Amino acid sequence: MDVTDRIAKTFHMDDEAWRRHANPWSVWTRFAAVPALLVAIWSRTWIGWWSLLPIGVVVAWLFVNPRAFPPVEHPESWASRGIYGERVWLRDRDRVPPDHRAVLRLLVLLGLVAFGLIVWGLVALRVWPTVFGATVLILAQLWRIDRFTRLWENARPGAAGGAGAATR
Repeated sequence: MDVTDRIAKTFHMDDEAWRRHANPWSVWTRFAAVPALLVAIWSRTWIGWWSLLPIGVVVAWLFVNPRAFPPVEHPESWASRGIYGERVWLRDRDRVPPDHRAVLRLLVLLGLVAFGLIVWGLVALRVWPTVFGATVLILAQLWRIDRFTRLWENARPGAAGGAGAATR
């Protein structure tokens, strides 16, 4: 079991949760949670220990989010196809072409660097590493979703060489 499997288990991501998470509202509100979390953490300088309240609200939202929206049975939007593609990747990594795997590894590395910048910026109360790290993190995540969208397009039922059984 690797990190992504552990994250999926932490969030209790069953098939229904994945279909709900594929709702574009779920995807885009999770992106909106990034700056909200950064401001909530930064707010410790303004409101002290009370900052735990907005931090807790954002973290709670991140746990509730995958179940908060109606399920998507047939992904049509870019975001929905990306989440369905992520599910294919998690279920059967052997079906992922080598070029996708290489890019996904690069994006994980970019995400780790971005996370490090965010932590540094939040600890040191420096704006530039916080904002730059968040920007890199979001761009890497968007690129990751795009790769998963391509994976879904190649693996969906009815696609040439599709992996329809792997997505159900």
